[in-house]
Amino acid sequence: MARDKAHRIAPCRTERARELRQDAPIPERILWGMPRDRRLDGLKFRRQVPIGPYVVDFYCADASLVVELDGETHVGRKDYDDKRTEFLKENGLRVLRITNDDLLTHNDAVADAIIRVARREVEPESYC
Repeated sequence: MARDKAHRIAPCRTERARELRQDAPIPERILWGMPRDRRLDGLKFRRQVPIGPYVVDFYCADASLVVELDGETHVGRKDYDDKRTEFLKENGLRVLRITNDDLLTHNDAVADAIIRVARREVEPESYC
């Protein structure tokens, strides 16, 4: 299926997404183990997905949900992350941010939070 011009992804974004998938840090690999193969309540997630000028960590199209995993690389980037979140929200997406620490210490609670937000039982907020 061909994409129209408004939805085409720049080749550099696609390549960057591929690189990010191949070089995923350990917390991202752990989180990917949750929704992979529809293991989270049957929801289909993709990882490292280009959306506009950004590449998001995890994306569920059916739930219009982006899950961002915030680790050490996000320290000192609040303005950038806020701008990115605002862009995603303006484009009809909900954003759930999860810290690496929360993922590593509260694995089951993180999985539950993702399901609840995806099913619109609660509004997305930073998990931490």
